[in-house]
Amino acid sequence: MSDLELREELCSNLAKWCEANIEPHMEHDDAEGKFRLDLFQGLGSQGYAGITLPEAYGGAGLSYLDYVAALETIAKYSVAYSVTLSVSSMVQTIINEYGNEKQKQKYLPKLTSGEEIGAFALSESHSGSDAASLKTTAKKTEGGYILNGTKMWITSAGVAKTYIVMARTGGEGAKGVSAFIVRDGDKGFTYGKAEKKMGWKASPTRELVFENCFVSEENLLLKEGEGFSVAMGGLDRGRIAIGSIGVGCAQRALDEAIKYSLGRVQFRQPIFDFQGLQFMMSEMACEVEASRLLVQRAAELVDQKKSSPKLSSMAKMKATDTAMYVTTEAVQIHGGVGYTSEYPVERFMRDAKVLQIVEGTNQIQKVVIARQLKKEYSL
Repeated sequence: MSDLELREELCSNLAKWCEANIEPHMEHDDAEGKFRLDLFQGLGSQGYAGITLPEAYGGAGLSYLDYVAALETIAKYSVAYSVTLSVSSMVQTIINEYGNEKQKQKYLPKLTSGEEIGAFALSESHSGSDAASLKTTAKKTEGGYILNGTKMWITSAGVAKTYIVMARTGGEGAKGVSAFIVRDGDKGFTYGKAEKKMGWKASPTRELVFENCFVSEENLLLKEGEGFSVAMGGLDRGRIAIGSIGVGCAQRALDEAIKYSLGRVQFRQPIFDFQGLQFMMSEMACEVEASRLLVQRAAELVDQKKSSPKLSSMAKMKATDTAMYVTTEAVQIHGGVGYTSEYPVERFMRDAKVLQIVEGTNQIQKVVIARQLKKEYSL
């Protein structure tokens, strides 16, 4: 079988699993804000929790193209669980890329198996887009560091076990930031309030609080002052992943809109037959396909070890803007019922909005793209 055929089979099996295990719960769990660890662990038992990680650490050793295809598939059923997998996978990638052998052996197997979840902690209340201005400190002490500060809007906080935490060990700016592996249950590490959100309600989002939290020097990633490059390296790939989730979200909304329009009869004909709606759905379909191809191209470059910050940002920006556009149009095509929870398009519309914000807002993506263009044209 070709790589494409294997990828299609992987996604087909994954779709069947999601249809049977995730889809039946999503409306209830969204309404209740309920996260089911057993569902995530089920994805792990099927081999989807460590898709790109080496087999030596329990991963599947597949390509980044396979990974984004899997995230897109899961997102068609639940953006929340796809995001949980995406962030946990980013933590795995960071440890695999920047960790030493002891750190890899210690932390990766439970993450790649899906037994545990990973979380990424960079943002703070006063340092979102300006991440290099973070205030959380890590003071050197005998055998390690003492962390003090808070992190905000952390996906999977409270259910994750392994956290990649950025803290300041030096002066101001990016060069003063270091990266640490912190574990749930470490003394001095607690959780703040759970956020009440517009969407992603089945995905826990909480504040992290560090009060004289001791972290062993063994849990420092790379060297002091190299944490910001660790964070940006993780975000580069993470942006492609969020783009793929946007594609899945948009595709599901488009599917629902087309099915509804074929069955909804007004003026003695399916509303699909009205040219105005045909134009809407044609444009929606074009935007979804264009976004998918851009995400795939960015993923191909990762597989070729030619990762492009420009393409990563383009993929994230285009695909998540498309998700917001397509889900909004899908609600419109459904009319009044689209605004109710009777149909899933309102959930996907709410879930789409934050995709434009996480992993760097889409305005920040434009800054990244512009900087890369300036470099290219200044040679």
